[in-house]
Amino acid sequence: MRVLHAVTLHSPSHAFGGPVRVALNLAKGLRARGHEARLLALGEGFGEPWPDSVEGVPARLFPARRFLPLGFSGMTSPALLASAGRLVREADVVHVHLARDLVTLPVALAALRAGRPLVLQTHGMVDPSEKLLAKVLDAVAVRRVLRGADSVLYLTPHEREGLDAVVGAPPLGRAVRLVNGTPAQEERPAPGGPPRILYSARLQARKRPVDFVDAAPAVLAVRPDAHFVVAGPDEGELAAVRARITALGLSDRFTVPGALSAEGVQEELRRAHVYVLPSVDEPFPMSVLEALAVGVPVVVTRSNGLARDVGAAGAGRVVDPGAAGVSAAVLSLLDPAVNSAASGAARKLASESFSMDAVLDTLLSVYADAARR
Repeated sequence: MRVLHAVTLHSPSHAFGGPVRVALNLAKGLRARGHEARLLALGEGFGEPWPDSVEGVPARLFPARRFLPLGFSGMTSPALLASAGRLVREADVVHVHLARDLVTLPVALAALRAGRPLVLQTHGMVDPSEKLLAKVLDAVAVRRVLRGADSVLYLTPHEREGLDAVVGAPPLGRAVRLVNGTPAQEERPAPGGPPRILYSARLQARKRPVDFVDAAPAVLAVRPDAHFVVAGPDEGELAAVRARITALGLSDRFTVPGALSAEGVQEELRRAHVYVLPSVDEPFPMSVLEALAVGVPVVVTRSNGLARDVGAAGAGRVVDPGAAGVSAAVLSLLDPAVNSAASGAARKLASESFSMDAVLDTLLSVYADAARR
């Protein structure tokens, strides 16, 4: 089966975050099962020669151009738009990681026009919005592709409700829940040396990296040898993170390496005692799944889409938003016996509930149904 995965942007800094990681994990899993999966996206930040594959997945990347000052929504490529019809016709299934943007919406529309089986996955990016641009795009294209798709994949019941609200009555009839999966990883070594606490996600206001910094003094009061890592591409919060570290006088206790490669993220996870993602209203974070897969206990807030699973499994701590809850959770997980138990629970949760094999089984069934329709 030839599957085209379309996502907005791929860059060395992984600026677009989780949707690209999901697309790559699915494409690699499909290829391991003998299918021809490839990636279609804008590209940005690459030198020559321009890459024709990403992590072993064949990729067609088009240089990104920013036509509107609207972040990712204002980016596109005339060459990608001109090629979309041909690219979708070459696929047996078109899998679009849909956002309100000028990349994934045109590709989805091209698939509808070509009559190709179309599967949409929104990653929480398409929800009810009062913004003018969102309303215009919903009226012009979003509702059309959601209703025309052969299947719409959602992560949580909350996301499904939001999608139904966007399309209006009647609700979506071809919606399937598909959780994010993570490839099996080698277990991290038993942590040793000074505690190392990791944040590895985009530096964005909703993800609250400053809360991570503000949690450090309380941790250091008990564990003065602890070290903190704030990794990820800047989306507006880097200056605030650096300013807060300086204001607290903790420059020697923090490392801020910027965006990491996939290999760099794995290296940091394997050194970490605890992984912290203090964000609010996080749908289903891949960074948390990656931490669980290598056995790093996690700290997440109650509105995180994985909070219930983490809490029930004992794979970390679930806290209220803010520095106080984060620091208390980190300190509890630095106890060696507690850390060891949570690490084992994390590995078990990742392998039993979020394995790529289970996700791919569901996805291939969705593809087969889409092809039959």
